[in-house]
Amino acid sequence: MNLELFIAKRIYLNKEGDRKVTPPVVRISMIGMALGLTVMILSVAIVIGFKKEVRNKVIGFGSHIQITNFDSNTSYEYTPVALSDSLLIELKAFPGIRQVEPFATKPGILKTNTDFQGIVLKGVDSHYDWTFFRNNLKEGRLPKIVPGQTSSEVLISRYLADLLGLKSGDSFLTYFVQQDVRARKFHVTGIYETGFVDYDKIFVISDINQIRHLNHWDNDEASGMELLVDNYDNVDKIAENLYFKMSEKKDRLGNTFYTRSIKEINPMIFDWMSVQDINVVVILILILAVAGFTMISGLLIIILERTSMIGLLKSLGESNRSIRKIFLHISFFLIGKGMLWGNVIGISLCLIQSYFHVVKLDASVYYLDAVPIDLNIFSLVMLNLGTLFISMLMMLAPSYLISKIEPAKTIRFE
Repeated sequence: MNLELFIAKRIYLNKEGDRKVTPPVVRISMIGMALGLTVMILSVAIVIGFKKEVRNKVIGFGSHIQITNFDSNTSYEYTPVALSDSLLIELKAFPGIRQVEPFATKPGILKTNTDFQGIVLKGVDSHYDWTFFRNNLKEGRLPKIVPGQTSSEVLISRYLADLLGLKSGDSFLTYFVQQDVRARKFHVTGIYETGFVDYDKIFVISDINQIRHLNHWDNDEASGMELLVDNYDNVDKIAENLYFKMSEKKDRLGNTFYTRSIKEINPMIFDWMSVQDINVVVILILILAVAGFTMISGLLIIILERTSMIGLLKSLGESNRSIRKIFLHISFFLIGKGMLWGNVIGISLCLIQSYFHVVKLDASVYYLDAVPIDLNIFSLVMLNLGTLFISMLMMLAPSYLISKIEPAKTIRFE
């Protein structure tokens, strides 16, 4: 039998009558550890969830990778590229690519009988992946786009619908300023709302053939291609490989292709999200330090309470190292109990927020209407292991107080 573990269990489980002998400061230490782990779980889950939600919304409007004309400017009025069937097949077969979708965009002015608003018409074809807009559809249905036909059906955002007084089934005119001003009448089939106001207030989703006709493009011309990948973690690598591969190609019009990842298209948003990682690290360090020091104070109290026992054990021949193990075992029990309650509280709060959206947000500021939660097993396990390891490491310092206790003095004092 492990003597140190046996003595530690007897001390930890020791009772006087029906009351467990636990000094208030030790209970406070366990509560501090529980609350600390709860806040750490919430911090990690919220930041991961926030980054994932914002990232998915940016990708929903612009895909993982875009391939456009090298001569295009930064506006939504792209110089077209000609897309051959062989090129599309080649890209679909490229390692890591899940979907290839031609797209076209064109700025315009949406006008109703009472108001007007600048918008960007985004044209897609019949192969477009509607998953993102289907998940954010609030009213009506998605537009029907049939190959070989030109549809006037469009999908608009809740922001534009409320601003201009539109609803499903309504029609509106959109004017496009080019060499000669042209107008198109569109029919609203559905209304979406992503909470990403920067994009909601400008994007109207339509048939790509509408933009081809407005710009006098051929049927194989488009603003570019949007590519979806199998694994987001590989976006940078795939984009880099495609950049060199596509830069060597030219379309039938002699245009050069330009490949960018969503991070390069929206650097400010992704840089802003990266800063959140620093905030989480600072929060984790501060909380862990506070929880650790409360546990140190608790361990010191236990050691001082058991001074006579330590002196007795030393007089019986126990080494400082062996006695330190006893109190480290006790620390492990206390930290473990605090972490258990921290996990119960933290996970419960995450589940409540995830399913019921108790804490709301201003979507115009945070891009989300409720605090997002993304709690995965890997993050939870790593957080617990890291907390346990660092906490036990911090317990080593106060345990060396045992070496300063002299048996003769403690026994005589007793």
